[in-house]
Amino acid sequence: MRYRRVSEALYERFWDELEKAIDKVALNPERHHFDSSGYRRCNLGKFPYHLLFEERLDCNRIIVVRHDHRDPRFGLRHR
Repeated sequence: MRYRRVSEALYERFWDELEKAIDKVALNPERHHFDSSGYRRCNLGKFPYHLLFEERLDCNRIIVVRHDHRDPRFGLRHR
């Protein structure tokens, strides 16, 4: 990841932000708006990234973590 090449501390801050976003999704998934893809979106606070997820009965499934300026179709093709 690019942040690790810049600084280990920056890399750690990114992962901390990602974990906070995942915790927010777990606590209240309905709080997050739907993206044009049809998945819910949660933005990271201090980094230009977001994650897309879907609600399931027993969990929330993260579909993709991507940069805000990435092609909106990135990471949406299911294998």
